[in-house]
Amino acid sequence: MRVKNDTMHLAGVYTKMIFRSWFQYKVDAILRSLAVFCREATGILVIYFTLTKFDNLNGWNIYELLFLFSLLFVTYGILIIFFTGLRDFGGTVRNGGFDRYILRPRGLLFQLIFSNADWFAAVGHGGLGILLFLLSAGKVGVVWNGITIGYYIVTIIGGVLIQGAVFLFLATLNIYLLETNSIKELFYWNARKFAGYPISIFHKAIQFVMIYVVPFAFINYFPAQFLLRKEDMAQYPEVYMYLTPFVGVGMYLLAYLFWRKSIKHYKSSGN
Repeated sequence: MRVKNDTMHLAGVYTKMIFRSWFQYKVDAILRSLAVFCREATGILVIYFTLTKFDNLNGWNIYELLFLFSLLFVTYGILIIFFTGLRDFGGTVRNGGFDRYILRPRGLLFQLIFSNADWFAAVGHGGLGILLFLLSAGKVGVVWNGITIGYYIVTIIGGVLIQGAVFLFLATLNIYLLETNSIKELFYWNARKFAGYPISIFHKAIQFVMIYVVPFAFINYFPAQFLLRKEDMAQYPEVYMYLTPFVGVGMYLLAYLFWRKSIKHYKSSGN
């Protein structure tokens, strides 16, 4: 119990220090968070103005698409608070920073998770996600009750774990490859670009990747289907709408096992 309390206390100390460092200059912090918000919102505006002429995208109207995007942005906003260290792990390995973590009497993954957080991205993405949710949640026909609210919360947690697992897996590859930015670009950032849209509009090969390889579909598409019940869900097994938390936990456990096995083979970059 004492070890657990010490660990939680240390996590709190890390969080306070990081928060203060990121927001030491308040005006700069606000402007940088706003810049992230505006950068991501630009893409949403393009979609919005496009759909004012075409009415819908494969049966999805503008508010349903905004709801789909809101899940993507909210989960990333939470994700980046905890997994910035994994997102930037390649740089930590290359500059020798990971060697310092090894010398400290704390778990390596614990240190990576709690020693850094991209609060600008968290505020920018998370704020946009909340705004999109507020704009769309009351106009998509969802009856918000105990079941739907509970499902939404569990889905958010599952979506965070899915993306966290991808970051952990990609971070672990740095132990073997050192440089994995191109792999990260391909399997996370490019896949994420597709995730804002209903996967039913894409080629079967892309759908396969989005469901079974980098399962972004379980972050927003299938959860949104549970709440919206769109016709294009008929081409997928109904059970997929309930699998997000299980996919999240399962993927994270597999990524963690890969991490535990691989860390034994870590060799310093020598920098």
